[in-house]
Amino acid sequence: MKPNTLTIASLLSIILIPFHVGGDIALGFDKGGSGIVFVLVPILLVMACGIFLLAERRSGLVIMFLGGLAALAIPIIHRGNGFTAAVARSAGGIPFIWTLVALGVTGGLAIILSARGLWNLRSRKR
Repeated sequence: MKPNTLTIASLLSIILIPFHVGGDIALGFDKGGSGIVFVLVPILLVMACGIFLLAERRSGLVIMFLGGLAALAIPIIHRGNGFTAAVARSAGGIPFIWTLVALGVTGGLAIILSARGLWNLRSRKR
């Protein structure tokens, strides 16, 4: 499998999501605990399988689309409490905000590229 822009964007999302969750816990937006591991690890594992094992298939493109949608949703969900001056002034606030913006960009790019890949698969079958 040759790396392309979609795999790179999706992989960056997988790398940024744990940084985001750590920031959520450090800044008090989430209490943390073992529940995060039991939810986050399987989700990231499915995303990684979509990237590395199923990238050329429809199922892989759908997984990357959904992963991109999740990554894009994170800054949208935090629009009221993550992008504030209080967060920016707090310890770790700037990297947290940077991670939110980067997740939005990589998620949006993954959505666009995976939708394009799904469209190309559809048109090839005709």
